[in-house]
Amino acid sequence: MLVRCWGARGSIPVCGREYIKYGGDTTCIEVRGSKGELIIIDAGTGIRRLGARLVREKTSTIHILLTHSHWDHLLGFPFFKPLYTEGSRIHVYGYHATQDSVRNIISKTMLPPYFPVRLEDIHAELTFHTTEPEGFHIGSVLVKTIPLNHTNRGVGYRLEDGERSFVFLTDNELAHAHPGGLPPDKYALFCRDADLLFHDAEYTPSDYMPGWGHSVYTDALKLAIESGARRFGLFHHNQERKDEEIELMVEDCRRIVKQKGLKLHVFAVSGDTELTL
Repeated sequence: MLVRCWGARGSIPVCGREYIKYGGDTTCIEVRGSKGELIIIDAGTGIRRLGARLVREKTSTIHILLTHSHWDHLLGFPFFKPLYTEGSRIHVYGYHATQDSVRNIISKTMLPPYFPVRLEDIHAELTFHTTEPEGFHIGSVLVKTIPLNHTNRGVGYRLEDGERSFVFLTDNELAHAHPGGLPPDKYALFCRDADLLFHDAEYTPSDYMPGWGHSVYTDALKLAIESGARRFGLFHHNQERKDEEIELMVEDCRRIVKQKGLKLHVFAVSGDTELTL
């Protein structure tokens, strides 16, 4: 299983010399299954670059898993080039407990006067699905779901392909209860023995804002340790967080891991992170 990131920033895209290493595009993750399945998680601004690559590669079948409907996770959808390519077959999956249907959520990103092309006018074949709590298969990949502890709700994903597993929990607040969310021990169970975990690490202890739907990086690290994850990537970087500040967070996590005598590999996810499991 290949995991490639195209955007790791939270809330709003950013640019500038202070954000070069970890990038400014918002959430978009590409996963390639062992049988060639293409799965995309979220349609933040990073999906624009990915879409251009898929058109060049003439990829026709695409599966998009949406975590929730906040703008930073949908901003790039109207600029996803396969939408305008004849022969593209795009499957979009959304959480069963959201406040609107998957189709309606997506169509709202392409409404006039905010965007010149309506969803009904695209060239691709679009199919919408509702994720089920018991999980579902996309080819060789088993997709498991869990409710996010986030404002307006959402869903986290665990992708399993053979003996390999990748867990993606963005926009998940571990220290504050939201309607529909779960306690930290439930997330630790969901992440149990994952080969790779990306978890929301928006805040430091000094700038944490309880109730905004995001985690302190040390809480996310604790979850990674308790779950027995093998690799842990800090994700959903704060819009103001500069490269050097993110690196300090990583250094602190590595210090804690070393103190505990653990082998957990910690890093911060960038817009160019690529890992093979």
